Amino acid sequence: MTLPKNIFYLGLLVTSLVGCVQTDTTDTEPYQPVINPSDFTTTIDNSYFSLPVGKTLTYEADTADGHERIAVVATAETKEIIGVTTLVYWDRVWLDDVLIEDTHDYLAQDNLGNVWYFGEDVDNYEEGLLVDHDGSWMAGEDGAQPGIWMKANPQVGETYRQEYYQGEAEDMADVISLTETVTIPYGSYDNCLQTYDYTPLDLTSKEYKYYCQAVGGLVLELGVDSGERTELVAVE
Repeated sequence: MTLPKNIFYLGLLVTSLVGCVQTDTTDTEPYQPVINPSDFTTTIDNSYFSLPVGKTLTYEADTADGHERIAVVATAETKEIIGVTTLVYWDRVWLDDVLIEDTHDYLAQDNLGNVWYFGEDVDNYEEGLLVDHDGSWMAGEDGAQPGIWMKANPQVGETYRQEYYQGEAEDMADVISLTETVTIPYGSYDNCLQTYDYTPLDLTSKEYKYYCQAVGGLVLELGVDSGERTELVAVE
């Protein structure tokens, strides 16, 4: 695939109302989504991002540092965060077959089908040794707030927060297209969602991500500046 020609929408910030859950992504007002625990479930069946227990997706990428392999699995474990029971999504990364990151993400789906992100516990490794937990955050702790991992009905031009821990975790996403065709060695998919992911904390961290309903998940991540491709290689 080549870089998409769609114009991405930087700086467009919107406020959305999802059932009893309100998000505010403006820069001029505090970000304080209202969370009603009764609106959430650990059954995640969003058409772009579905997580039946046991589903495992494997990705590979050739990076400047070496060959990466990433395995993510929807576990049967749960964790309660600010009153919401979340599903544990286990994510591990190997560089040249050496584990460098072991992460537990905490996700739940609201009653409209939006998948929310409530935090992550991160273990970072170097040469097989645990070195730190950089990147960890938890909604409700030290001002951190949940964000939306995947919209139920994404619309071109929308911008939303994926996470919010001021100064530490502020990932954002813009919806670019709903009609992309993605071709990778694992398969070819039509009518895929394309997002532009970025963070104001690191202006070099910019990716296009492609989610396809045929997989119910991410199939390709493309570094905007580096051109590095992280491709789906297996679904179990």
